[in-house]
Amino acid sequence: MKIGNKKIAIDKPTLFIADIAANHDGNINKAIDLIHSCAAAGADVAKFQHFSAETIVSDKGFKDLKKKKSHQSKWSKSVFQTYKDASLPFGWTKILKKECEKAKILFSTSPYSFELVDLVDKHISFYKIGSGDITWHEIIEKISKKKKPLILATGASSFKDVELAVKKIEKYKREYVLMQCNTNYTNQKLNFKHINLNVLKIYKKKFPKAILGLSDHTPGHANVLGAITLGARVIEKHYTLNNNLSGPDHAFSMNAQTWKEMIYNSRELEQSLGNEIKIVEKNEMDTVILQRRSIRLIKNIKKNTKLKRTDLTCLRPCPKNAIQPYEIKSIIGKKLKIDLSKHDYLKWNQIKK
Repeated sequence: MKIGNKKIAIDKPTLFIADIAANHDGNINKAIDLIHSCAAAGADVAKFQHFSAETIVSDKGFKDLKKKKSHQSKWSKSVFQTYKDASLPFGWTKILKKECEKAKILFSTSPYSFELVDLVDKHISFYKIGSGDITWHEIIEKISKKKKPLILATGASSFKDVELAVKKIEKYKREYVLMQCNTNYTNQKLNFKHINLNVLKIYKKKFPKAILGLSDHTPGHANVLGAITLGARVIEKHYTLNNNLSGPDHAFSMNAQTWKEMIYNSRELEQSLGNEIKIVEKNEMDTVILQRRSIRLIKNIKKNTKLKRTDLTCLRPCPKNAIQPYEIKSIIGKKLKIDLSKHDYLKWNQIKK
C-alpha cells in the first residue's frame, strides 16, 4: 500500500498520523502552527476533521440524554456547540494542504458527510473513517468507491461490526488499514487495561489483506510500541501545541516533546524487531568466540593417550575450529595424534579416528 509517497508494509517504517482534530480551536493560524510543529516532531501526516455540527450530531438527541457521559462530561458547552466550535471551514482546506506541502508532510482529513467526501477527494491521498461511523455502511461504501486507500478505526466495536464494515471495503477491492482503537478519551491510566492490543493478532489472521494500525488516546506511547511489535504500521495519535489549553481534545493529545520521544523510541524498536530468522548476527560474531566454551585439557597429555572424561574441561574462549562441548562424548576413548599441553583446546585434526 502507498499513502502519498509513503510505502506501508511490515518491513517499512511505521507511518505516524498527527490527528489535529479540534485542536486548532477555530483559529487557522493555530492550525498552520500545528502542521509545522507536528512535522518538526516527526509526524508523516497532519490530519484534520471536516464536519459541521449539523451533519454529525443531533442537538436534540444529546439534550434528550439529559446527562453528558464519558469524556463529554468535562465539556463546559453543549455537545452541539462544542462540535460547532470545533468545525473546520472548508475554505481552509487549500491553505492547510499548501502548508503541509511546505512542511513536507502529507495533508489528510476525515470527512463526516456525503458531501464532504466528494469535496475533499482531490485534496487527499487516503480516507480515514472514524470509529463512530463503523456502522454507517453508506458512507463506508461511498468512500470505498473513491479508489483510494482508506483507514478504518474500530473503537467501541464488536468483531461483527468490524467484519461487516470490512466486507463493504473489500467488496470494492480497496487497500485498507484496520486500526484497533479504544474511544474512551478521558486520559485516565485505568484505560490501559481496555486497549486490548492483542486484537491485532485476530485482525492479522481474519483479515490478511489489511495493514494493521492503532488509533490511541492513552497517555504516553506504551501502546504504540506494543502495537508496532504486533505488526501495526500506521499509528494515529492526537496532537496539540499545549495540553493545558481548553477544548475537547487537548488533554489527551501528544505535544511536540512527547511526540518526538514516541518517534525516537518507535524507530529504535523497528530496528530491533528483525525478520524472525534466528542467526548469529554480524555484530556478535566475535562474541561466539569470546563467550562460548571449548573442550580443553586439564593437564599435559602425550600423543597416543586415550582421552578420559576426567582429562577434559569446558572453558572459554571457543576458537572457530574447536570441538564443541556438545561433542565431548564423541572424543572420549579416542587417542591424540600429537602431544598437547594443559588448557590447549581440542580440534578434530588432533584426534585419531
